[in-house]
Amino acid sequence: MSSCDKPEIVERGAKEKKHEEGEGEDSGFLGKVKGFIQDIGEKIEETIGFGKPTADVTAIHIPKINLKQADLIVDVLVTNPNPIPIPLIDINYLIESDGRKLISGLIPDAGTIHAHGSETVQIPLCLIYDDIKSTYADIQPGSIIPYKVKVDLIVDVPVFGRLTLPLEKNGEIPIPYKPDVDIEKIKFQKFSFEETIATLHLKLENKNDFDLGLNALDYEVWLCDVSIGGAELAKTENIKRNGITYLDIPITFRPKDCGSALWDMIRGKGTGYSMKGNIDVETPFGGMKLPLDKEGGTTRLKKEDDDDDDDEE
Repeated sequence: MSSCDKPEIVERGAKEKKHEEGEGEDSGFLGKVKGFIQDIGEKIEETIGFGKPTADVTAIHIPKINLKQADLIVDVLVTNPNPIPIPLIDINYLIESDGRKLISGLIPDAGTIHAHGSETVQIPLCLIYDDIKSTYADIQPGSIIPYKVKVDLIVDVPVFGRLTLPLEKNGEIPIPYKPDVDIEKIKFQKFSFEETIATLHLKLENKNDFDLGLNALDYEVWLCDVSIGGAELAKTENIKRNGITYLDIPITFRPKDCGSALWDMIRGKGTGYSMKGNIDVETPFGGMKLPLDKEGGTTRLKKEDDDDDDDEE
């Protein structure tokens, strides 16, 4: 056994005294080092400028809305005051109405916010109306419901670690309902078996709790189960909420194509019809394309100068 391998034998009291003295020296030295490092860290933090990021919901857009769903985009402005990029780890979101959850979810790995910069993070959300109506029976088509969007942005920042930035934004969204359509009468200016020039007197009823600004419509009409044609028209009309408006639409058709039902048409009796199409409208929530659909209606073919009082018979 070499000399360096020999155990050191020290009296118990002497050893403890020596240990205490050494500990005191180390404690003082280490304490100074620790304080120095902490002071340097604070100065580096102060010099470099690490800070907590901020976020704000700047806007909520509805790029698409129809009878089936509403697509929403939540714009969140995130500001990173730090000299390095910070990762946006997760986005938790929730949409509720009067305290009732409509949808919720999580978007992982949402990107990176550049150093010393501000970026708008867009969060796409989708409300499926059938899901909402099947869950909450009191939410009716045509109504407007309040909503609250809650978003938690989870970021990882040096010095601070993982942070959660909670955000909220209130708004309103419609549950759209298709308008009711009715051809009250067909008035002809020129009648012949080969070609009849007529006007459809169309009644549109808006069953929504918001106005519809009509821009255009496309349609096809059937008389006696025979298509008499259709068209695309540019029409400008404001249909008040829960209100009714009337439109005159020109049409040309061949009565002889209606077969035996032609005689009922000539006699002014009720004629069965169907109508299908769409209307393009503007609303307070953006543009919509709503369907027109009427099956099993009854209308009359009349001369343009006939008295409309007969319609009440």
